[in-house]
Amino acid sequence: MFKKQNELINQLTDKQIVQNLYFTQFLIICVSIIFGFFLFDHIQEFLGLFHFRDFDFILYGVGTALLVIIVDLSIFKLAPQDLVDDGGINEKIFEKRSIPHIFFLTAVIAVSEEILFRGVIQTHFGLWVASIIFAILHFRYLSKWLLFLMVISISILLAYVYELTANLFTTILAHYLIDLVFAIQIRWQYVRGGKNK
Repeated sequence: MFKKQNELINQLTDKQIVQNLYFTQFLIICVSIIFGFFLFDHIQEFLGLFHFRDFDFILYGVGTALLVIIVDLSIFKLAPQDLVDDGGINEKIFEKRSIPHIFFLTAVIAVSEEILFRGVIQTHFGLWVASIIFAILHFRYLSKWLLFLMVISISILLAYVYELTANLFTTILAHYLIDLVFAIQIRWQYVRGGKNK
């Protein structure tokens, strides 16, 4: 099943991959709005998840991102390649993006996913439900136990940090920085590899 999924992704053009990614994020925002409409009593309750005057979110967001980045880089360096290979999906998404596009795209992903998983689901159904759904929706990693374990761990960590800070800015910032660093790394490796050919 996962092999077929990777084959289907490899058949997509670069433009189709980007369109699918934006469409997925648009769907996530739509689901957030629909569920939020029924679960929050009014818009101020939702906006209360963002603490505009509390700048601790920078410390916790950057700290969480650094922890994840250091652990992930260590695992990718030490683990056998077949355990951390996602079939080249992330490379297909990010290797041909410009740096400004990567900044924008990773921001869209972080905002949409954190609003749904932490802001809507975790706020109303708890840490474990949000973490499990987040992990399951990253089903492309199910065939790779180490990658799946890493995704689950990151999800639980983000959920815990949200519980600790009660500020959606914290997890948005952490998620954004994690994705941004790894996306730029993929882009850099692609550019460097092209120069070496």
